[in-house]
Amino acid sequence: MEELTIRTPADVLSFVGHTLGFWPRESLVCITLSDKHVGATLRVDLPKPGTEISYAQTVAGYLAHDTNAESVLFAIYTSQGEQAGTVKPQAATIAALTGALAERGMTIRDGLLVGNERVSQYDGSPEDGRSLPLAATQSSQINAEFVYRGSTIEPTNRITLPASTKETETTDAVRDRVAALGGLKVGEALEQARARWMEMLESHSYPDRDEIVNLIADLQFPVIRDRLMADIPGIDERMDRILLAQTHDKPEWSRVEWAQQLLLHAYTHSSTKHSAPILTAVAFINWWEGRGSKAHQFLQLALEADPTYHLARVSDIMIGSGVVAGWNMDKGTAYRAELDRRTIATVRESIWGSLIDERSRTKWVDICPARIVLAQLTSVRPADE
Repeated sequence: MEELTIRTPADVLSFVGHTLGFWPRESLVCITLSDKHVGATLRVDLPKPGTEISYAQTVAGYLAHDTNAESVLFAIYTSQGEQAGTVKPQAATIAALTGALAERGMTIRDGLLVGNERVSQYDGSPEDGRSLPLAATQSSQINAEFVYRGSTIEPTNRITLPASTKETETTDAVRDRVAALGGLKVGEALEQARARWMEMLESHSYPDRDEIVNLIADLQFPVIRDRLMADIPGIDERMDRILLAQTHDKPEWSRVEWAQQLLLHAYTHSSTKHSAPILTAVAFINWWEGRGSKAHQFLQLALEADPTYHLARVSDIMIGSGVVAGWNMDKGTAYRAELDRRTIATVRESIWGSLIDERSRTKWVDICPARIVLAQLTSVRPADE
């Protein structure tokens, strides 16, 4: 396990960006801390005015799932300008969060205020000069380390789908296959579909056209779709517990990642008419992995393809209400990307820092598991400009 040391606010922001995979905007980001170790990371869209108390209780509840957490680092990302003598942006939110965390035995260790161009200590004054240009993140040691290891920071968390061929020939083939499946007994159709899907999941290459046609057709039947989705994590437990990420066993995350690639590959060969089940399955995978905001986007695309698609609609309501996949509430079962699996970082003590992901009216929650260790972070002076 490789270890990194976070020494400056620029390092913290680089760590946040690489952990989430994108640069947060209008967000609260929190990192739980235990001694010198960083625990779960969370990004949440900033609350609407008047909802700060309930919002803080919800966020604190998520953070409390890290049972080792003693304190929290936070960062407010906002384009709202700060001026001398005025109330800090999101002051009511931070006050409410301080109380909500205290109720759960945690304290706020430090905070950052991240604007469009500069980052400063949240409790500091804009007049004391303690701020850094955001450009400093590009030259930070942590950023260099993560870039060297193949990590990137996207400017937003918007998903980008691969190009879809929408071939008429494939569409007709899927339609014919759906008709053929409809003529089989449910048990027989389900058995055949599971056998084909398991072979794909255990393969190391993409399926051919006929196999993709079969997969797209299989997913058009709710009873088959649900069973194939439950087969993805490789867990032998009740189907409903698997789909809701409430199993005792840990998913085979490399298998889950491969399943998403297979589904996206199938999407490129599906017509709009047939794409809703595929996009919904991909949404579930993102939710399982702690990427609630991306899951929401995939569900919205599914509903654009088919506004009446029931599973996409009810799933969007569930995830939007703030329900977090159970696997992400336990560091032993939570998803970790390949970079996370081989990286530990250390932070020095008094910086201005934090991290997680959720929405305001609704709660599209992205949770990342423990990834760094906290050391003593010294105060950082403004970089030369």
